[in-house]
Amino acid sequence: VTCRPDWIKKRQQEVVGFLESNRIEFEEIDITMLEDQRRWMYHNIPQEKQPAKGNPLPPQMFNNDAYCGVRFLPIYV
Repeated sequence: VTCRPDWIKKRQQEVVGFLESNRIEFEEIDITMLEDQRRWMYHNIPQEKQPAKGNPLPPQMFNNDAYCGVRFLPIYV
């Protein structure tokens, strides 16, 4: 399985669009340039939610330190 950067960006835009349209406060963190944030994300995703191979891909959602999940399907509001 390969994952293209444009696929990841599209999923991120879907999540951000959903949060903005529902006026849900959020902080978007770009882990591509922040090694500490990337390690934090990898470490704080529960083991049962980790992919079988490789690292978890964005977008991943947290409420403070609580893992909320990942969104791979289109969001319809």
